[in-house]
Amino acid sequence: MAIKFCVKLEKSAAETIPMLKKAFGVDCLSDRQIFRWHKAFAERRKYVNDENRAGRPSTSSSDDNVKRVRDLLNTDRRLSVRLISETLDITKTIVHEIVSESLGMRKVYAKLVPKVLTDDQKARRSFRTGPACCGV
Repeated sequence: MAIKFCVKLEKSAAETIPMLKKAFGVDCLSDRQIFRWHKAFAERRKYVNDENRAGRPSTSSSDDNVKRVRDLLNTDRRLSVRLISETLDITKTIVHEIVSESLGMRKVYAKLVPKVLTDDQKARRSFRTGPACCGV
Protein backbone atom coordinates (compact mmCIF):
# COMPACT_ATOMS: atom_id res chain seq x y z
CA MET A 1 0.00 0.00 0.00
CA ALA A 2 2.96 2.33 0.64
CA ILE A 3 4.07 1.91 -2.97
CA LYS A 4 0.58 2.74 -4.18
CA PHE A 5 0.67 5.86 -2.00
CA CYS A 6 4.00 6.94 -3.54
CA VAL A 7 2.60 6.39 -7.05
CA LYS A 8 -0.36 8.62 -6.18
CA LEU A 9 2.10 11.29 -5.00
CA GLU A 10 3.80 10.94 -8.40
CA LYS A 11 7.08 9.75 -6.87
CA SER A 12 9.35 7.73 -9.13
CA ALA A 13 10.37 4.18 -8.23
CA ALA A 14 13.89 5.43 -7.53
CA GLU A 15 12.48 7.98 -5.05
CA THR A 16 10.19 5.36 -3.51
CA ILE A 17 12.93 2.87 -2.65
CA PRO A 18 14.80 4.92 -0.01
CA MET A 19 11.53 5.94 1.64
CA LEU A 20 10.38 2.33 1.92
CA LYS A 21 13.78 1.16 3.18
CA LYS A 22 13.73 3.87 5.85
CA ALA A 23 10.16 3.03 6.88
CA PHE A 24 10.39 -0.79 6.83
CA GLY A 25 14.11 -1.51 7.34
CA VAL A 26 15.00 -5.18 6.91
CA ASP A 27 11.35 -6.08 6.27
CA CYS A 28 11.32 -4.03 3.05
CA LEU A 29 10.79 -5.59 -0.36
CA SER A 30 13.76 -5.94 -2.68
CA ASP A 31 14.49 -3.12 -5.11
CA ARG A 32 13.35 -5.32 -8.00
CA GLN A 33 10.00 -6.03 -6.33
CA ILE A 34 9.51 -2.36 -5.55
CA PHE A 35 10.12 -1.46 -9.23
CA ARG A 36 7.68 -4.19 -10.31
CA TRP A 37 4.91 -3.04 -7.96
CA HIS A 38 5.53 0.62 -8.73
CA LYS A 39 5.12 -0.08 -12.45
CA ALA A 40 1.93 -2.11 -11.83
CA PHE A 41 0.33 0.70 -9.78
CA ALA A 42 1.48 3.33 -12.27
CA GLU A 43 -0.32 1.31 -14.97
CA ARG A 44 -3.58 1.63 -12.99
CA ARG A 45 -3.51 -1.60 -10.98
CA LYS A 46 -5.86 -1.09 -8.06
CA TYR A 47 -5.39 -4.03 -5.68
CA VAL A 48 -2.46 -5.94 -4.17
CA ASN A 49 -4.36 -9.24 -4.13
CA ASP A 50 -3.22 -12.04 -6.44
CA GLU A 51 -4.75 -12.02 -9.87
CA ASN A 52 -6.70 -15.00 -11.15
CA ARG A 53 -4.53 -17.68 -12.69
CA ALA A 54 -5.23 -20.07 -15.51
CA GLY A 55 -5.74 -23.72 -14.70
CA ARG A 56 -7.24 -25.42 -11.73
CA PRO A 57 -5.68 -25.32 -8.26
CA SER A 58 -3.79 -28.30 -6.93
CA THR A 59 -6.11 -30.68 -5.11
CA SER A 60 -3.71 -33.55 -4.56
CA SER A 61 -3.09 -32.74 -0.91
CA SER A 62 -6.82 -32.81 -0.16
CA ASP A 63 -8.20 -33.96 3.19
CA ASP A 64 -9.08 -37.32 1.61
CA ASN A 65 -5.48 -37.91 0.50
CA VAL A 66 -4.13 -36.82 3.89
CA LYS A 67 -6.43 -39.37 5.54
CA ARG A 68 -5.37 -42.10 3.11
CA VAL A 69 -1.67 -41.44 3.76
CA ARG A 70 -2.24 -41.30 7.55
CA ASP A 71 -4.15 -44.59 7.51
CA LEU A 72 -1.44 -46.29 5.45
CA LEU A 73 1.30 -45.00 7.75
CA ASN A 74 -0.61 -46.19 10.79
CA THR A 75 -0.44 -49.74 9.42
CA ASP A 76 3.35 -49.55 8.81
CA ARG A 77 5.51 -46.55 9.70
CA ARG A 78 8.50 -48.00 7.83
CA LEU A 79 7.01 -47.29 4.40
CA SER A 80 9.00 -45.03 2.11
CA VAL A 81 7.52 -42.02 0.34
CA ARG A 82 8.04 -43.83 -2.96
CA LEU A 83 6.13 -46.91 -1.78
CA ILE A 84 3.29 -44.81 -0.36
CA SER A 85 3.17 -42.93 -3.65
CA GLU A 86 2.91 -46.14 -5.68
CA THR A 87 0.36 -47.71 -3.32
CA LEU A 88 -2.00 -44.72 -3.25
CA ASP A 89 -1.31 -43.50 -6.81
CA ILE A 90 -0.29 -40.01 -5.64
CA THR A 91 2.85 -38.23 -6.82
CA LYS A 92 5.94 -38.49 -4.59
CA THR A 93 6.16 -34.74 -4.10
CA ILE A 94 2.57 -34.57 -2.85
CA VAL A 95 3.10 -37.56 -0.53
CA HIS A 96 6.23 -35.91 0.87
CA GLU A 97 4.32 -32.66 1.38
CA ILE A 98 1.48 -34.49 3.15
CA VAL A 99 3.83 -36.47 5.39
CA SER A 100 6.07 -33.55 6.34
CA GLU A 101 3.63 -30.62 6.47
CA SER A 102 0.11 -31.97 6.99
CA LEU A 103 1.02 -34.88 9.27
CA GLY A 104 4.07 -33.22 10.81
CA MET A 105 6.26 -36.31 10.47
CA ARG A 106 9.88 -36.82 9.54
CA LYS A 107 12.12 -39.77 8.81
CA VAL A 108 14.09 -41.13 11.77
CA TYR A 109 16.25 -44.05 10.70
CA ALA A 110 13.78 -46.22 8.78
CA LYS A 111 10.60 -45.15 10.52
CA LEU A 112 8.33 -42.11 10.09
CA VAL A 113 7.61 -40.51 13.45
CA PRO A 114 5.86 -37.32 14.59
CA LYS A 115 8.19 -34.33 14.95
CA VAL A 116 6.85 -33.58 18.41
CA LEU A 117 6.24 -36.48 20.80
CA THR A 118 3.35 -36.46 23.25
CA ASP A 119 4.06 -36.82 26.98
CA ASP A 120 2.85 -40.42 26.86
CA GLN A 121 5.20 -41.23 23.97
CA LYS A 122 8.12 -39.62 25.81
CA ALA A 123 7.36 -41.66 28.94
CA ARG A 124 7.21 -44.92 26.96
CA ARG A 125 10.46 -44.07 25.18
CA SER A 126 12.36 -43.31 28.40
CA PHE A 127 10.98 -46.51 29.96
CA ARG A 128 12.37 -48.57 27.07
CA THR A 129 15.76 -46.89 27.08
CA GLY A 130 16.24 -47.14 30.85
CA PRO A 131 18.77 -49.44 32.60
CA ALA A 132 16.79 -52.65 31.92
CA CYS A 133 17.32 -52.48 28.16
CA CYS A 134 21.03 -51.79 28.42
CA GLY A 135 21.82 -54.87 30.51
CA VAL A 136 22.70 -52.84 33.63
